[in-house]
Amino acid sequence: MATQLKGRPGSTSSQEKAIGGVYDDSYDEFGPGVTKDGSNVIEAPADMIRAVPGKLSVWTMLVVVMELCERFAYYGASLMFSIYLQKILLQSKPQAVALNRVNQFMSYATTILGAVIADQWLGKFKTILIFASLYLVGLILLTISSADFSIDGGFGLAGFCISVFAFIGFGTGGIKSNVSSFMAEQIPLGYRPTKTPGVYEDSKLTIERGFRYFYWSINLGAFIGQLICPQVAKNKSYAMAFMIPAIVFFVGIVVFVAGSKRYIKKKPQGTVLTKVWRCMRYARKNKKEGQAHWLDGALGAENVEWNDEFVIGLQRSLRACKVFLFYPLYWALYNNMSDNFINQGLTMKRPGWLSVDQLNVVNSLVLVISIPIFDNFVFPLLRRCGLRMGPIARITTGFVIVVCGFIYVTVLQKIIYTKGPYYDFTGPDVPVGATNDISVWFQIVPYAAVAISEIFASVTGLEFAFSQAPAELKSVLTAVFLFTNCGGALIGLILAIWGGDPQVLYVFAAETAVLGVMSVVFYFCFRHYDVALAEQEQFHS
Repeated sequence: MATQLKGRPGSTSSQEKAIGGVYDDSYDEFGPGVTKDGSNVIEAPADMIRAVPGKLSVWTMLVVVMELCERFAYYGASLMFSIYLQKILLQSKPQAVALNRVNQFMSYATTILGAVIADQWLGKFKTILIFASLYLVGLILLTISSADFSIDGGFGLAGFCISVFAFIGFGTGGIKSNVSSFMAEQIPLGYRPTKTPGVYEDSKLTIERGFRYFYWSINLGAFIGQLICPQVAKNKSYAMAFMIPAIVFFVGIVVFVAGSKRYIKKKPQGTVLTKVWRCMRYARKNKKEGQAHWLDGALGAENVEWNDEFVIGLQRSLRACKVFLFYPLYWALYNNMSDNFINQGLTMKRPGWLSVDQLNVVNSLVLVISIPIFDNFVFPLLRRCGLRMGPIARITTGFVIVVCGFIYVTVLQKIIYTKGPYYDFTGPDVPVGATNDISVWFQIVPYAAVAISEIFASVTGLEFAFSQAPAELKSVLTAVFLFTNCGGALIGLILAIWGGDPQVLYVFAAETAVLGVMSVVFYFCFRHYDVALAEQEQFHS
């Protein structure tokens, strides 16, 4: 007897084709519901005792490597922006913070555009490739604009704005909204038997693993880029330092294209947003009393372009959007690493060989070390003890950790202002580059705290967006999650007015207090989601 995936009667989905077609319940060499080639089954086998994550394929890892190179380019270049703007382009601290936040805003404002292009017209692979090309052009232009002849000719600031806001910003957004979900789509859905009887690989756990290692690659790339590029800028030139990310990203594009013929490429579904609108409008018109959700009015509809699974997926997507509303506050604190943390470090004593922006490598290094530890030891141990943390619990944990880190930052900033010889740097004779008598190594703690928070809040957010959306909306919902960083950048852009000394102390304190309160509100608003999510079937349309 053949087990069809849910959907329109008699349909065979693209994902079903990708993992072996129709499943044969009568063949039981590998267990009930497993195909003859040993591929996955959707429903949990009756003899399953324990589920484990599977290995990531070579083709999945090619996508991960491409992301590593892209993050090398992004963080290697953007980490230098704050000092480059102040030292070479002669911008003030508040101006440098503002321009840096505009960069962050543009990098995430375009995510939804990239998602719509992928889902409606080009598909994820082509969309990633096109936006990567724009990105590469921006990196090359940034390199040219930072050369001495450009700076001397007055093109430095204009070239920076054009390359970063128009090309790199658009390129980053278009890639980010598609690359993580494209990676996850390379993982076949369902359960696969292992050599141990009763133990099955579960695609949900494999996708969790995929997102953790995807995030690990982001931070490995960031770590290497942040380690190399500032030193090249310090000892050679900014033009050479910006050229290195361009070369590395070109290599990443080549690696990504190498797997083209082996990727699972889902065809674009057409005007998915129009489909969403029609489904919502139909549900409103056919709403009945006693319905659990207002979209239930679209269930069971005949002669329409959606099926029941799409409606249920849309319900879950809207629920995810409610969760994402809290993320801009988290990103507002997170984004301080790229400017206000650096400005704080510039006021502290440091060794001559250290470029203060390089302390960002602490954040990346902690993630590179911690993600495998959490994946191989911490989370498996919690599952064995029956304490698997749901997405809401993990996100709340991430929020709380970053709040604790910023309590430390606020206290540290206050201590800096109590040390001499320049105290709060508002006196009449404060020279450029003045520092107080306190070591920059005290900044290690908040960089590490933000890193640990990312494992719980940022990684889980990406995974949550992918798992809640039906196939047609995966890029769009991922883009919505990433767009929340745009909201965080906008908050930071507004607060940049107070980015100088000593007002930045009150910025740190206010951001910390607001997220602390909202973390409590978040948990009590959404804690019941974890119960429902524990039983949720994964989408496989």
